Amino acid sequence: MKKFATFILFFLIIAVTVTGCGNIRNKDYMFEDNGKYKVVTTTTMLTDLVKKIGGKYIDVYGLMGPGIDPHLYKASAGDVILMQKADMIVYGGLNLEGKMGEVFENLRDIDKLVVCAADGIDKKNLIKVDGDSNVYDPHVWFDVNIWEDEAIEVAKGLKKLDKKHSKEFDANLESYLSELKELNNYIVKRVSEIPEDKRILITAHDAFNYFAKAYGFKVKGLQGISTSAEAGTSNVRQLSDFIVEHQIKAVFIETSIPKKNMEALQEAVEAKNFQVKIGGELYSDSLGDPDTSAGTYIGTFKHNIDTIVDALK
Repeated sequence: MKKFATFILFFLIIAVTVTGCGNIRNKDYMFEDNGKYKVVTTTTMLTDLVKKIGGKYIDVYGLMGPGIDPHLYKASAGDVILMQKADMIVYGGLNLEGKMGEVFENLRDIDKLVVCAADGIDKKNLIKVDGDSNVYDPHVWFDVNIWEDEAIEVAKGLKKLDKKHSKEFDANLESYLSELKELNNYIVKRVSEIPEDKRILITAHDAFNYFAKAYGFKVKGLQGISTSAEAGTSNVRQLSDFIVEHQIKAVFIETSIPKKNMEALQEAVEAKNFQVKIGGELYSDSLGDPDTSAGTYIGTFKHNIDTIVDALK
C-alpha cells in the first residue's frame, strides 16, 4: 500500500508539472536546515494557527498566500514535494481544499503525520449543506468557539510530533484560547450595535453561515458554499429582489473573489429604483497580508466585524 501511495504521489508530481500547474523552483520545496520540525499548512488561517501554538519550536510553511481561494487551489509539483519532505501537514478538511483531497490521503498512506483540523469539531456543531447529511460547510473559522476546537486538534498533532515541547505547546494553546475568548466578547459587543432586524449580511459567496449562526445574523451569498460554481443571472435577480424587499443598505465584496459579480448585483438593485452601497471588503477564505492588521486570524475577524457593523448599524 505504501509503495502504491508513493507511486501515486510521484504521478501527481508529474501530472501537475506537465499541465503547468506549478513550475518547480528551489524556494518552493526547500526547508531551512535549522533542526526544527517542519509543518506544512494549507490556508492562511491554519498557517497563523499553527504558528501561534507551535511558537519558536517549529517552522511553518503555508501553501496558500493572502487572497488565495482554497476551493479552487491546485497543488503544484513544488507543493507535493514540500509535503513529502515535511514532518507534519495540517489541512482544514470538510472538502475546503477540494482539489487536494487525494494528496492528503496518499500522504497518510506513506505514514506522514497528517492532521485534519476539522476532526476536532463535534459534528453536531457543523452546518449541513442543503440538507445533505454527508456534506458540511467548511467555513468553520467564522465561529470563534469552533475555531477553538480546531486549535485544540492542532495542538494534539504538534504534541504527537514533538513530545519534548508538549508543555510549551499546551501553554501556547491556553494563551491563544484566552485571546480567542477576548475576540468573541469583542464581536458580541460590536454586533449589539446593529438593530436585530438589520442583521442581514449579503456577501459574494456563501461563506458566512457559521458567523450567522453564532452571532444572530441572516446571511445570503451570491455564489454557493464553493466558489467553483459561478453565480448566474437568476442568482442576481433573486438576491436583488431580496435586497429591495428588505431595504438592505449595504452588501459586501470579498478579498479572495473578483468583485464583478457584486457590482452586477448592485446595478440590478439600482435598476429596481433602490440604492445599495458596497459596505466594504471582507476576508472570507484568506487572511490579509502578513504585514497588515488583518494578517492574523484575530486581526482579520476584527476587520470583518468592524466593517460589517459600521456599514449596517
